[in-house]
Amino acid sequence: MGDIVLALGQDRIVTVLLLSARLAAVLLLTPVLHAAAMPPTVRVLIVLGLACAMALPFGSRSVPGSQDVGWLVQAVLHEAVVGATLGLGILVAFAGFAVAGRLIDVQVGFGFAQVLDPVTRMQVPALSATFALFAAVVFFLVDGHHALLRGVAYSLERFPLGGAFDLSGAVHPVTRQVAALFALGFALAAPVVLVLLLVEFALGAVSRNLPQMNMLALGIPVKILASLLALSVWATGFGAPAGRLYAQIYHAWTGWFAAERDR
Repeated sequence: MGDIVLALGQDRIVTVLLLSARLAAVLLLTPVLHAAAMPPTVRVLIVLGLACAMALPFGSRSVPGSQDVGWLVQAVLHEAVVGATLGLGILVAFAGFAVAGRLIDVQVGFGFAQVLDPVTRMQVPALSATFALFAAVVFFLVDGHHALLRGVAYSLERFPLGGAFDLSGAVHPVTRQVAALFALGFALAAPVVLVLLLVEFALGAVSRNLPQMNMLALGIPVKILASLLALSVWATGFGAPAGRLYAQIYHAWTGWFAAERDR
């Protein structure tokens, strides 16, 4: 009886360990936890707590494998690869907001002014940092954190802990998502870029007719004001392109799950 209890306890510990590796890889490539300043110990405790909660339905299910040290190291690495592939889909979606922010920064001239991005802990232009924070806020507003956990839980059915998996099935869905990244990122910034293009034409016409004016000193404040006004007006229309960016996560994950199911 004691051996049975010990075996069940060992299976549960191995399950939590492997699930923690998958969750840690997903969250490491996801700017969700990085959006809030917290110590690394808290992040580790969050991953372990989520792994323990998600491992409850799988506590009585034995993990395949011999469970020696070599197998355990290999299984942890496999789970990290699965989690990193899942996290890549989320990272690409957030990169769409970064593309939109960089497009506007280049047009306005904010590329010269670098600020600290609390999400990535890097020096980035002002609007790029704003778009990164906006992406994290919208992700929570559309209940993306719950959808993320549901997706990880569903991945346990397609890719059992400690089992084999085919990584080639994720190539096509992720490639399609990357291909759509720039189009959807431009869709976020398209109205503002169009307004800035019209402002450039107007400034060019003024410079042509009034060559004595210093267009460098006049143009930068005018473009900053025009971009901020355009962003204020376009803020109500962010929902549709942002929703399509986040929908690409679902399409990439389901494409990989379907490829694994048909394998």
